[in-house]
Amino acid sequence: MADIELSRLNKVYADGTEAVRDLDLAIADGELVVFVGPSGCGKTSALRMVAGLEEITSGTVTIGGEVVNDLPPKARDVAMVFQNYALYPHMNVYDNMAFGLKMRGFDRAEMRRRVERAARILGLTEVLTKRPRHLSGGQRQRVAMGRAIVREPQAFLMDEPLSNLDAKLRVQMRAEIARIQRDLNVTTIYVTHDQSEAMTLGDRVCVMRAGVLQQVDRPQVLYDAPANLFVAGFIGSPAMNIVEATVEEVDGALVVRFGPHELSVGHRPELRAHAGRPLALGIRPEDISSAGPGEPLDVLVDIKEDMGAEVFLHFAVDAPAAQTAELREILGDEALEAAEEQTHHHGTPFIARVERGASAREGERAKLMVDTRRLHFFDLESGDAIARAEQPAAITA
Repeated sequence: MADIELSRLNKVYADGTEAVRDLDLAIADGELVVFVGPSGCGKTSALRMVAGLEEITSGTVTIGGEVVNDLPPKARDVAMVFQNYALYPHMNVYDNMAFGLKMRGFDRAEMRRRVERAARILGLTEVLTKRPRHLSGGQRQRVAMGRAIVREPQAFLMDEPLSNLDAKLRVQMRAEIARIQRDLNVTTIYVTHDQSEAMTLGDRVCVMRAGVLQQVDRPQVLYDAPANLFVAGFIGSPAMNIVEATVEEVDGALVVRFGPHELSVGHRPELRAHAGRPLALGIRPEDISSAGPGEPLDVLVDIKEDMGAEVFLHFAVDAPAAQTAELREILGDEALEAAEEQTHHHGTPFIARVERGASAREGERAKLMVDTRRLHFFDLESGDAIARAEQPAAITA
């Protein structure tokens, strides 16, 4: 095992495309770090530079205290797990897992020890004699992981390994990966475009945008305290509701106004400098309830989605959407237009995640409660967070 350090790492392709810019990151020994972001954000390019599959334009990659910029992939002592399984169809599971060891000259006894150990970890013992065509998609992905595990490398590098699986298998396999990584305690970099996957797997999550690291932290911190509009809009499902608003001082207290709605801001002195200027207000769907603490928001319910354990209420607020480059990059123009058409009246689409049994009905007005302690505020020009939501109180025994 080993720590990994990326220092001012840059990747510029021959056509001038800047894929990664000044990436600084220290990954601790045994840590699982996830790179997440939309297509083209630089996450795979960064991973491939660590693996030695992409030439580094500038900066350094250090693995286990050794700068590996000039080492070929096979000399870096890392194991890759790719999106496609890349299994040899004419070999059985045992031979697929042992192939890399055979090429490195391991003796049969050591190969058998390593393959059988990996098979036990992955639940593949019963299929070692089968060929890939007789395996399920989940089993094939386990074989690909087994081929990496038998290497006993300093680090695992995983490039969207679950993207070829169906939704149910993805959920099952990401739990398996988390368990295996925890049991093996091997330093791991995992790349995905799926923020749910990133949040459930990573000890820390790195959010990338256009080659630049936006924020790196524990999943809960990213969720509770996004550093900017891009992270706020990308992390969370359903996504954070974001609308243009203004903060004003009324009788010495701060309030936020968006359209006809007004909410108390509470004690947030950092907002006073922005009073009277447009900013972006963010409210997570779960911070809007049908009967919880907070201040009332009178809405006309357009769509009610009963999910069993929870209910999603779709409505619109008569205030302009926050039209920023960050949000357009996340959603895309077509998605923004579709969101506008989702409601039968004008306004910015909102979603509330409320408790099951909520009495709200489609086409009727409802009084929802907004937890004003959990409001987020962002500068419209820079996209940076102005005031972050209050952190939930720690639970003590």
